[in-house]
Amino acid sequence: MLFVHAHPDDETISTGGTIATLLDRGAHVTVVTCTRGERGEVIPPELRHLEADPVALARYREGELASALTVLGVTDHRYLGGPGARWKGLEPREYADSGMRWGEHGAEATESLDENSFCAAPFGEVAADLATVIDAVKPTAVVSYDARGGYGHPDHVRAHEASRRAAEVMSVPFFAIEADDSSSPPTVRVDVSAVLDRKRNALRAHRTQVTVDGDRFALSSGPSRPIAAIEAFTILRPGVPTAVAWKDQGLGIHVFAWIIALLVGAAVGGISTVNHQATAAVAGITVPVGIIATLLISAALLVGLRIVFGGRVVAGVAAFGELAVIGLLSVTGSGGSVLVPANVAGYLLTFGPAVIALVVLAWPAVGTFSRGKIEVRPEPKGMPSP
Repeated sequence: MLFVHAHPDDETISTGGTIATLLDRGAHVTVVTCTRGERGEVIPPELRHLEADPVALARYREGELASALTVLGVTDHRYLGGPGARWKGLEPREYADSGMRWGEHGAEATESLDENSFCAAPFGEVAADLATVIDAVKPTAVVSYDARGGYGHPDHVRAHEASRRAAEVMSVPFFAIEADDSSSPPTVRVDVSAVLDRKRNALRAHRTQVTVDGDRFALSSGPSRPIAAIEAFTILRPGVPTAVAWKDQGLGIHVFAWIIALLVGAAVGGISTVNHQATAAVAGITVPVGIIATLLISAALLVGLRIVFGGRVVAGVAAFGELAVIGLLSVTGSGGSVLVPANVAGYLLTFGPAVIALVVLAWPAVGTFSRGKIEVRPEPKGMPSP
């Protein structure tokens, strides 16, 4: 079994009992930790100085994780990007904790990401590193978070997306950790009461993040909760690929899209220039169908590209191609004639697509505006208050 977790302590909170139970039954368990949790909040006052030194906190949490895994019985642990968890031919790397902030709907990404953070890394690189682990250990199942990442932490969401994609590519079943507030029945429920002591002691090992009191534990952001004696998982439909956000595609895909957008924009510009003077008689009225079609097609192309790709770059490349060709074909030819005469349709062709491009590219992206301050802080780890 392969368990993929975003930060130290997640493996114990969400799946510690299942890991220990599987090991007791003779299964081989591999745990992959994607980051070292260097942006986590520190609970003990005597250790709180570590928050100001992410490198020191990362090293400290590495020791906590090693102790917790020893308690659970795990002997095969890997950090993503390191030995045994890095795509062949790539230099080793440490994925850094991306951090988070509390938003209206739970945890969400910070306003800016460090270039070394887990969420800033190319999606394909992360998935390839996980596929390397799958290829090496040949698990019968991969376990990670649900699509929401349990409670919305961007690193959890990325771990879900990348591990699920790697599992699909490698044809391995994928099990999502069932959040406590889920309304759907889980596929598997694991009774971990027999190993609850080990889970409790493993939680104690994560003392920067967790406070344990009997059969309850607390994180830095909320009241204590019971240490779960039941851990639930849902198998996600195999063979159904997950959608990969455009921003997570590799550079090669981006360049290919830019080239296609440039060619399509140029084609639209050429066709528009040649046909913008076309008219048609409708009920005895001359209708300038050419310039009307030109403006509608230009608007549809740029708006569609912004919606599909969720950004301005691809639409901007297409607009550049269109406007460049219109400008080129508007120049006086060697014989003195022009394709764009000085009439209403000509002026609309000259300025209309440019105005459309300016409006479409300048329009704010959906979700740009702030929705105000959040009064109630959501509970972390996908676990509601008791």
